[in-house]
Amino acid sequence: MQHAVASSSGTFSAVAAAVLLALLPHQASTQIAGVPALCADRPAATGPAIFSAAAGPPLRSGSAPERAASDLFCIDLFSTARAGDATGVATLTRPWSPFGVTVTAEGRHRHELTAWIAGLPDPATLGPYTTYVAWATPLVLDPVLRLGEVGNGLNELGEVAFNKYMVLITAEASADVTERTGPLVLRGRSPSSRMEAHDLLAIAPAAEAGGANRPGASPWALPPMYEGVPMLAGIMEGRPRASPFLPDADSGVPEALPRQVVRLPDGGTLDLRAGFVRREVEGRSLVMLAFNGQIPGPLIEVGEKTTIFVDFTNDTPLPTSVHWHGVRLDNRYDGVPGVTQEPVQPGKSFRYQIYFRDAGIYWYHPHHREDVQQEMGLAGNMLVQPLDDAYYSPVNHEEVVMLDDLLLDESGLVPFGRESSNYMLMGRFGNVFLTNGEPEYGLEVDAGDVVRFFFTNISNTRTFNLSFRSTAEPDAPPVPVKVVGSDVGKFERESMVESVVLAPAERYVVEVLFEQPGAYALTNHVQGINHRMGLFREELRLLGTVAVSGARTGADHSNAFETLRMNHDVRSDIGRYRGDFGRPPDHELVLTLEVDSLPLAIEQSMLYDWVYFNPVEWTGTMPVMNWATTGAEIGWILRDGVTGAENEQIEWRFRVGDVVKIRIHNDRGAFHAMQHPLHIHGQRFLVLEQNGVPNDNLVWKDTVLLPSGSTTDILLELSNPGRWMLHCHIAEHLESGMKFVFDVEGN
Repeated sequence: MQHAVASSSGTFSAVAAAVLLALLPHQASTQIAGVPALCADRPAATGPAIFSAAAGPPLRSGSAPERAASDLFCIDLFSTARAGDATGVATLTRPWSPFGVTVTAEGRHRHELTAWIAGLPDPATLGPYTTYVAWATPLVLDPVLRLGEVGNGLNELGEVAFNKYMVLITAEASADVTERTGPLVLRGRSPSSRMEAHDLLAIAPAAEAGGANRPGASPWALPPMYEGVPMLAGIMEGRPRASPFLPDADSGVPEALPRQVVRLPDGGTLDLRAGFVRREVEGRSLVMLAFNGQIPGPLIEVGEKTTIFVDFTNDTPLPTSVHWHGVRLDNRYDGVPGVTQEPVQPGKSFRYQIYFRDAGIYWYHPHHREDVQQEMGLAGNMLVQPLDDAYYSPVNHEEVVMLDDLLLDESGLVPFGRESSNYMLMGRFGNVFLTNGEPEYGLEVDAGDVVRFFFTNISNTRTFNLSFRSTAEPDAPPVPVKVVGSDVGKFERESMVESVVLAPAERYVVEVLFEQPGAYALTNHVQGINHRMGLFREELRLLGTVAVSGARTGADHSNAFETLRMNHDVRSDIGRYRGDFGRPPDHELVLTLEVDSLPLAIEQSMLYDWVYFNPVEWTGTMPVMNWATTGAEIGWILRDGVTGAENEQIEWRFRVGDVVKIRIHNDRGAFHAMQHPLHIHGQRFLVLEQNGVPNDNLVWKDTVLLPSGSTTDILLELSNPGRWMLHCHIAEHLESGMKFVFDVEGN
């Protein structure tokens, strides 16, 4: 693929670039002492280093940036006439959370603001004032949040969780004021506030006008639209450059079964078969794929430090394999076609031998066209019970819960691309949510019960934000959730949160106390973006209900729930590596995007989206634009920040026992930056810091959520010899080539 600037941009892009550059912040911080590097020098945010006046945002970006995207994490503070030469800048850092991003239960991103200010005059020179006070408010100016007293120098402003907002600094008569009454002296806008309506700017003619790029006859029908978000007429003309595809099935397809639990002893064997099933979802009869006829596939329950055998048979028309996600097993059984085994052809079998080295929750899925096979139902969990009976706190119930979404139109499954995945830009968002394979999950417990949930996100691209709320008091705060563990074990210490964020392939182990009888809704609550109007759009979806009876629990574990344990075994294990935390990175990766020959309407529309990238693309609010992209136009890239090698050309070699620090830049300068859940096979790693802020509560991971524009340091422990894959776990990004293989030699 030749990745070059499309010649269709022409004069339009020069005009658009000028408009968008005017919206970006101007540098106002270089004269302020003590401003961190993130905000002190920001050429990437302000000029042609990122934005070519001839071509708008880059269709191919450069080498590794030195740090996170400043224009997404900094607010310049500008003075009014009253303040003279006063100036300032505020950094946006996320408060610690166990997850890759920190959001409220409603999905609003939380930021801690720190401001550096210089040049403020004595407030008494402005009138009857004694101090300055900082405030934050949405663009509608209600509500107004008091941040606190400020002055020249460093100021900790506290936390803000508005979608779009302004920071205001006023002169006030007293530091104790609770309402803003004095004159405004400094003001700034959040990076998100730069989003504007495409229609308002009205300089994207190909996106506005239909017919200009009208294709010839197409075998594709338009995909389902996102309710309440109409597409621009020109966008609606796009079609995938691939033919539509749904696997064929015989008429005698059996009905799908619910998931069953299979408990296997050390040395036990499971016969696992992938094949077609038929099921009904929201009134539509669907032909899907299933392991052993079950959706999700069988829940394999085993003990820590045990070995099992799985005799897998492929009864589908597609080559496939089974990857045992997160398990540090023998490399030859990792299930990656072309790397650890040949694909299992239709009608053929393969025997896997799996050793479970670590307690926790894991899952299995195909690793060949998983955009099709996983979406159609091929996924299952593995619950590895710890040897230590006191590994977890006591609970009344354990629930293994798989989260997914499914894309349906009026007739059934929306077809896939045959020659290439489509939905290549953002991944395939579903419009029907499935929890343990069903549109609505149900659980019955007694009042006072503590439930341990093992959550797994198996969706192609969607990131979830889960919370529990009383249906009798929907406006009350959500039920507290205790976070215990993640991908490969427990956290150093347990913590309480309001909601749980899971990127594709991530797992979290959490506990919930249902103290009072009633019904509690399990919801996904996020803030998507209406890209056409430049607005945040709230989305609340019911995933299931926990019914709590009036009977009191027979075993009261509330005291254990309310105790936040320090896991000294985890701290001791991680402690061996603390001396490596502060050293320079051994390797750098850039996650970016190259595009070629996109429809002009999409290219022009993306000029406006480029002004601000949400840390997480929570919802599929650009369904047609996304649906129309294939590997002919989209190339998602993993780039070695030192050598420049990309994807499968990257050659990393290690030895067992090596400890490697990797700095990962999610390129804000990409044509369309978005989050990436990065997965590393066969090993485990620690997330050390994000955007320069250290992580003070660690857990072993195999998948990390990397927000748009962020820079994240991880420490990779090489404990398992073999050839292992590293890739983005958005299925369509993987299919676009966002992967490479690294070698670990044994001792």
